[in-house]
Amino acid sequence: MKLGDTMKKKKRKLKKKVKIVLTFLICIIIITTTILISTKNESKTPEKTLTQEEELKKIPYYKEENKDRYISYQKENKNLDTEEIVTNVNIGIDKPYYTNTKQAENLNTNIILVNKYNYLTEDYVPENLEEIDTTYARSGMQLVSEAKEAFETLAENAKEDNMTIIAMSSYRSYDYQVDLYNRYVETDGKEAADTYSARAGFSEHQTGLVVDVYNGDLPYTSFEETEEFEWMQENAYKYGFILRFPKDKTDITGYEYESWHYRYVGKEVAKYIHDNHSTLEEYIAKKVEN
Repeated sequence: MKLGDTMKKKKRKLKKKVKIVLTFLICIIIITTTILISTKNESKTPEKTLTQEEELKKIPYYKEENKDRYISYQKENKNLDTEEIVTNVNIGIDKPYYTNTKQAENLNTNIILVNKYNYLTEDYVPENLEEIDTTYARSGMQLVSEAKEAFETLAENAKEDNMTIIAMSSYRSYDYQVDLYNRYVETDGKEAADTYSARAGFSEHQTGLVVDVYNGDLPYTSFEETEEFEWMQENAYKYGFILRFPKDKTDITGYEYESWHYRYVGKEVAKYIHDNHSTLEEYIAKKVEN
């Protein structure tokens, strides 16, 4: 046999061995990979799908007594997330206004909630009512002492910034609200009146913690057009006041936007509401009732 033929034969044998080894290695890799994937899949715990009730219960301020209302409200409002469902039902807005009402709690505190679901009795008069200095208010305006002092400080500091903040309406008695609401009903009808005025007992003004303001120039209904409004937007919370009925929260508060209506809640609560772009209803539902 020639030397060349011998070399060719050796090369063919070598190639054959290399193919066998490579084939063997590939088989080993495939088998090993398959085993690893299988083991991983077997050890992996299937992700549990939470039930509707379990999702609701994850919300910290979930209330067991409201379970059926949550589920019913969720069916009607599929665009809302679970937190909004729980919050709104706790507030009460799954029910028509002035239904499912209850007497207001936390009387004579800064966090008393009065709205279309929480009312004050006919004989309720807040403690420590005091007249606001006429430097900062129309004659006869009253607030509870803490709110009055805070408002006078606010108005004085606004004056130092060349702003004029004047209280044109504040504490209103139950009887006063009866007359006011009835006048609005006579003028605009009950349905329209309910969008901007409270029925007697359901008015925040009866708490002695609310002040309607203007700048002494434009009507209070045009307060949003003033520099004073911008100042209040930036500073009111620093003195414990919040814009009570914001433009984009009418579905929560139940009232039309009122740029002039401010409520005293204290500095800590006011800062939370301001920083979280919230309302008093939402704060009470999440932080107080819980």
